[in-house]
Amino acid sequence: MGFTDLNLHYTYFIILAASLAGPLVLSFDKKVAFYKNWKYLFPAMFIPACLYIGWDIYFTSKGVWYFNEAYITGIKLINLPLEEVLFFFIVPYCCVFIYACIRSYFPGLVNKRMADLFLKILAIILLIAGIIYVDKYYTSWTFIFTGSFILMLYFLRDYFKSFDAVSFLVSFLICLIPFLIVNGFLTALPVVLYKDSENLGIRIYTIPFEDMFYGLLLTLMNIVLYEKLKSRVTA
Repeated sequence: MGFTDLNLHYTYFIILAASLAGPLVLSFDKKVAFYKNWKYLFPAMFIPACLYIGWDIYFTSKGVWYFNEAYITGIKLINLPLEEVLFFFIVPYCCVFIYACIRSYFPGLVNKRMADLFLKILAIILLIAGIIYVDKYYTSWTFIFTGSFILMLYFLRDYFKSFDAVSFLVSFLICLIPFLIVNGFLTALPVVLYKDSENLGIRIYTIPFEDMFYGLLLTLMNIVLYEKLKSRVTA
């Protein structure tokens, strides 16, 4: 194995490291001081990461997606590259950081009824679409899980009082930019390859359409749990 080949095997890891660098450094910004909330963030990331790792292991075993050995280190958890496991911690860190910045710099973005209505309608559409496309693993699971979690959030609204829909939606729209850039690299090289019979076949550049909702659910779960842990301390 040559030096160039060795470097290529760190491709996925380098993409993740580059994604984390900015938010990690800016976490020490005086106004946001995100580092002070690490004690809420790290526990909040644990449950979503475990669920997503289990989901990923299963889908990889089913061939719904798989990884290009040329761009990963080869260290694996069962059938998942170490880099893919880190993805479920690094991406949520970056997204919750953006969310925290939005809450800090735009405190007026709260309690907008249209945002709650939008999420409820989105949840219903996703559930219906997930049932219609039940024969496609990635489409069905992603849509049904995302729709179900959103509806659960509203059914248990008294328990999740700290969740603010408009702040989440604004921050997620901003998160979509780096999320699509990172996923663009991962799918264009490609580091991750998808079995098109298990998704709608609709691509945003090289990114499966379902990836947006896969990322939305991951971000939403982390933010909901992060806010819940914070509210317990401040209540």
